[in-house]
Amino acid sequence: MTRTIGVGVIGMGWMGEVHSRSYLQIPLRFGASGIRPRLVVCADDVEQRASEAQSRFGFARWTTDWRAVIADPEVEVVNIATPNALHHEIALAASAAGKHIFCEKPVGRNSKETADIERAARQAHVLSGVGYNYRWAPLVQYARRLIDEGRLGDLTHYRGRFFCMYGSNPHSVLSWRFERDIAGLGTLGDLMSHAIDMAHMIAGPIARVVGNEETFIRERPLATPGEGTHFTTRTEGPSGAVTNEDYVGALVRFQNGVQGTLEACRVINGPKCQMAFEVNGTRGALSWDFERMNELVLYLPDGDGGHEGYTRIMTAPEHPFHAHFNPGAANGLGYDDLKTIEAYQFLQAVADGRQGTPGFAEALAVADLQAAIQRSWTSERWEQV
Repeated sequence: MTRTIGVGVIGMGWMGEVHSRSYLQIPLRFGASGIRPRLVVCADDVEQRASEAQSRFGFARWTTDWRAVIADPEVEVVNIATPNALHHEIALAASAAGKHIFCEKPVGRNSKETADIERAARQAHVLSGVGYNYRWAPLVQYARRLIDEGRLGDLTHYRGRFFCMYGSNPHSVLSWRFERDIAGLGTLGDLMSHAIDMAHMIAGPIARVVGNEETFIRERPLATPGEGTHFTTRTEGPSGAVTNEDYVGALVRFQNGVQGTLEACRVINGPKCQMAFEVNGTRGALSWDFERMNELVLYLPDGDGGHEGYTRIMTAPEHPFHAHFNPGAANGLGYDDLKTIEAYQFLQAVADGRQGTPGFAEALAVADLQAAIQRSWTSERWEQV
């Protein structure tokens, strides 16, 4: 049975383009599902970007007014890929209109905005999805299965991190991500949100935390509105102040007693995109790193000390989602494939009329931990979540 779902995308920068490609891939990768996304309308406040997106991705129409997306009767799902400052207003308007919502992380600039958005969607009985795409890697899903099956025993340690050097060049422009008024949090909202969501999924909710932060590069060249991305560099022209944090580190204690650390930085040198975690349990251990996303390092001792050690597992059709992309082991998936899985999971939930995971409830759990980390910056002591 075919289920056509009308989609409107708001914000046609890099992430809006990724989402649009992802919807187009669903019939090709998950054809048996019967889900057929229809790209109805795209919106961006930069007219050229909106019109070019219509041509590139096959939207029926384009607009510079995001309200027209929500008002469009053919739009069933509103996809929010704007700078963070617009998430709150758009999400509340979409909920009031009864439209299902997929929103990039962080859903709100702070825990209050996220709580408002979660409450509005829940009270309006609309379904929600959030862009925590790293959880959809086949070997991450396999790792979660091993943990759920008890193969690692009782978990004892968790270490999560997201080290990304997109801001390591001091000539990287002052995009909205570096401005508190627009982005809200810096690394805590941008990168650490992924690390927190992964920790919640793999090891469970966190009970208390103590953290610290630092801004290493305090001034950057001004960006040209509507041009480039947060990877763009400029060596000439005026500069402006960075108003949110570059680095965040935290000690955490999970509700189930697992001890852990979380760390994220956008200006570190070396790691290009190291979204990674390590887990230790009473019977085994495992680790995963997005820079080698098609590999899982697994330790499951069998009692023979002569060959005991870590094993490298390569992604294969036996692992969740892999076979939808290729039939061979070690034929790797990439970032866009994770966004395709993410989009499929959300639209499948919409087609089924059920709330999937992760939704706004999971985003609020992330935001609550972020708020506790912020409190600890001031108190310099452990804070309850």
